[in-house]
Amino acid sequence: MEFKTGDIIKLKKTHPCGSYEWEILRTGMDFRLKCRGCAHQIMLPRKQVEKNIKNT
Repeated sequence: MEFKTGDIIKLKKTHPCGSYEWEILRTGMDFRLKCRGCAHQIMLPRKQVEKNIKNT
């Protein structure tokens, strides 16, 4: 999969705020994602992001 900074992705599970959408702030071995609902930022390994992305 090809990811770029600024892309919006949807994950399978919701964030506690209710949002499915995340903005990619950083790519590489780890991804920094920002929730589009509450602006919370997290870092996840690339493998976990690719596994949990919604394919629609």
